[in-house]
Amino acid sequence: MLATAPYAEQIERWPQNGRHILAQFDDDTIIVYQAYRAEIGQFALENGYFGGEFKYSRMSWIKPNFLWMMYRCQWGQSEGQEVILAVRLKRIFFDALLAQAVPSSFDPSAHESRDVWASAVAKSDVRLQWDPDHMPSGDKCERRAIQLGLRGAALEAYGRREIVQIIDMSAFVAERRPYIGNWKNGKLITPTESVYPAGIPHDGE
Repeated sequence: MLATAPYAEQIERWPQNGRHILAQFDDDTIIVYQAYRAEIGQFALENGYFGGEFKYSRMSWIKPNFLWMMYRCQWGQSEGQEVILAVRLKRIFFDALLAQAVPSSFDPSAHESRDVWASAVAKSDVRLQWDPDHMPSGDKCERRAIQLGLRGAALEAYGRREIVQIIDMSAFVAERRPYIGNWKNGKLITPTESVYPAGIPHDGE
């Protein structure tokens, strides 16, 4: 249910370095990814929201970049991350998360002191990290990929109210695994992604 294209074609048009939000989006929605064990993933797929054994007392991380999610869950083979979900969110909500995000580490270009940063962390329900993006094989890229950690009111809104659609990507991911190592031949198909038109928040290195 997502638009897809050969990874070998997509990488040619993506920025090779710098911080960029690569994502699949339309005028109203954006796709983010998460991976869970079966009990949590199946509940979300059957009900259209997160509940059951999902813990709202913990921080939950969302990733708009498919390849970063594949690195994190080892293409659905990491224990407890076998069910891979594409979550379609309202863009207005995603943009609001970006606006309130605070970097997970101190960045002097974003906050005048560690105390100011620590105060901002304590008040915000959204964490921001820029991590190395990855090739299908898991090798690091020079380009940085974003992930957002949600807790409190932000997580409640995400998990219960702001989701438009939840898509099971597990079978799609399993079908792609044989082509990870030879992606240059064009057989590795991944969700299409473009640079998301949003202000790029700071983050400490």
